[in-house]
Amino acid sequence: MDFTPTQDQQTIRRAVADLAAQFDDEYWLEKDSRHEFPHEFYDAFARDGWLGICVPEEHGGSGLGITEASIMLEEIAASGGGMNAASSLHGMIFGMHPVIKHGSPEMKARLLPKIVSGEMHVCFGVTEPDAGLDTTATKTFAKRDEAGTHYTCNGRKVWISKALHSEKVLLLTRTTKLEDCAKKTDGMSLFLTDVQSPNIEIRPIPKMGREAVDSNELYIDDLQIPVEDLVGEEGKGFTYLLDGLNPERILIAAEALGLGRAALRRAVQYANERVVFGRPIGRNQGIQFPLADSRMRLDAAELVLRKASWKYDAGESAGLEANAAKYLCSEAGTEACDRAIQTHGGFGYAREYHVERYYKEARLLKLAPLPQEMVLNYVAEHVLGLPRSY
Repeated sequence: MDFTPTQDQQTIRRAVADLAAQFDDEYWLEKDSRHEFPHEFYDAFARDGWLGICVPEEHGGSGLGITEASIMLEEIAASGGGMNAASSLHGMIFGMHPVIKHGSPEMKARLLPKIVSGEMHVCFGVTEPDAGLDTTATKTFAKRDEAGTHYTCNGRKVWISKALHSEKVLLLTRTTKLEDCAKKTDGMSLFLTDVQSPNIEIRPIPKMGREAVDSNELYIDDLQIPVEDLVGEEGKGFTYLLDGLNPERILIAAEALGLGRAALRRAVQYANERVVFGRPIGRNQGIQFPLADSRMRLDAAELVLRKASWKYDAGESAGLEANAAKYLCSEAGTEACDRAIQTHGGFGYAREYHVERYYKEARLLKLAPLPQEMVLNYVAEHVLGLPRSY
């Protein structure tokens, strides 16, 4: 068993770290405080080709794997950019898997090069307020017209990141009513269509953290979707969506890992510099032990993450590993951020020390893209063979 990263992977880690370092904690504090999208950061990574890391070369990308993408996003988060940085561009990576795999040649040729170049932003429109994690309860409906040239779509979506700054949305709808389907996973379709439309009202959601990247509700009223915007075949959208779930979990895990490492770095620095009772607080075991424990927990979680991405890229089943990586990295990352606040004492609550921002962003990853409890449900049912609990 060889844990040595390839030369390309080492190069990616160094290059991403160097580029992300140009956007320091003060940059992210300002963007977060002002609720401003990080255009300068996004444009820099688009200019250097990082948005296409997993896009096939024939469409302008690099054609690399989820392993390389996870290294990239880990370093971005670890730079101090956290989820504000990662969320500004990670949807272009895992979100495009259904299009890369199932989109028509015309759709891929028309849209993927623009996404890779950064010219076109895309958001991910799946979650609904009444359905939540039960995607099969989706109510947004797209009805095809008799001429077969377009669909008329009505519905509502929630927690749609980056909708205010996107030109396109990868939209999941029903095209057959649930009661008319043989299976509840049937009858759903994916569209890659315009989001900036008078027929879509975008309402930002005030939230706890990650304020540089907007989260929104979408109100869709008689949106006309050209048939050319259908991804793959009608009625197979749920199956297509599954193609992106494991990559999403793996990449989110990498971001949680990076945030935990950023917090630990700041905690260690502060523990070495802060002098109380005539000595640095880092000399006290009450400070040392939690930080040492977090280092080991982050390292252990990383091993599961690396196994998950390796299995996925090798074409093997990676459901357990992808879910476990998301669970373990978000637990270890959030705990490291919490301990960084504790190490700073009262100053940990002050925005200028940045660790409170890290914590708010890391805490999100225990909820999204699915809560920890759903990972436990998956392992209990699909790995241990216990009865389904929901």
